[in-house]
Amino acid sequence: MSILVTGGTGYIGSHTVVELINNKYKDIIIMDNLCNSSEGVIDKIEKITGVRCKFYNADIRDEKALDKIFSENKIEAVIHFAGLKAVGESVKKPLEYYDNNVGGTIKLLQAMKKHECKKIVFSSSATVYGDPGTPKYVEEMGRGIASSPYGETKAVIEGILESLYKAEPDWIISILRYFNPIGAHKSGLLGEDPKGIPNNLMPYIQKVAIGELKEVSVYGDDYDTKDGTGERDYIHVVDLANGHVKALEKLNKPGIYIHNLGTGNSYSVLEIIKAFERVNNVKVNYKIAPRRPGDLSKFYADPTKAKKELGWEATNRHRRYGER
Repeated sequence: MSILVTGGTGYIGSHTVVELINNKYKDIIIMDNLCNSSEGVIDKIEKITGVRCKFYNADIRDEKALDKIFSENKIEAVIHFAGLKAVGESVKKPLEYYDNNVGGTIKLLQAMKKHECKKIVFSSSATVYGDPGTPKYVEEMGRGIASSPYGETKAVIEGILESLYKAEPDWIISILRYFNPIGAHKSGLLGEDPKGIPNNLMPYIQKVAIGELKEVSVYGDDYDTKDGTGERDYIHVVDLANGHVKALEKLNKPGIYIHNLGTGNSYSVLEIIKAFERVNNVKVNYKIAPRRPGDLSKFYADPTKAKKELGWEATNRHRRYGER
């Protein structure tokens, strides 16, 4: 049996493939359109694990490609990462986000149904909570009003999955709402290496540190937080990847299962910059910029449910960010 990983050459997808292989899932099929990654990641995964994954350069909106993948492989379950993921960009390009994220997921689910593959782990986001009036996000809060088109696409997809399960209760669906991924594989071969100007904080910091970019823009310093900059729950990407492995292991009974993947702690943008400077003994230039549309002041996960039901918890927190 094979596991299909959509978006499997991306940042989180590639780390998850490595952890799947480390946990004895050897038959991994990767599907990615390489819009924000490269095929060279397949070589890096092989170098780390010794396993060469079958790869399809294809878009999840391509029905013929999906049919080919499912016809050529006996796929037991899907881990679905493929999608556009930048909050700020989604505000500027909402149609692209709805077309890619929602439209692509519908095509994927249709292909899964056609080929009788009814197990899926979906990469959702804490942005679906909207602004619940408290920074601590608990699964029982449900979905709120998302603060960006990106968050709305994740919320819409969650709704589609719930509707699908109600109509066809033999589906097994895991929805993982995760927070802010950070870090890289210990080998140094895998990390967040986006094409063009990075949308996420850490790769931007890294490019400033090595002189590729002039400075980091810190969006807002007047939030009601410890230092005025936005606070997020930064989770190490390997912890996040292992959360997907744990979720996959639990896909044994029809239902919808929703879990937060986070550390339960929040760190400000300035804290992350200062920690990077301290650990790497470098100076990172930054400037204060206006707040971005769609950004919230502070939020972090309550990871209790994931620990109880999945047997998962973040183990790389603190030391990865330079905290003593």
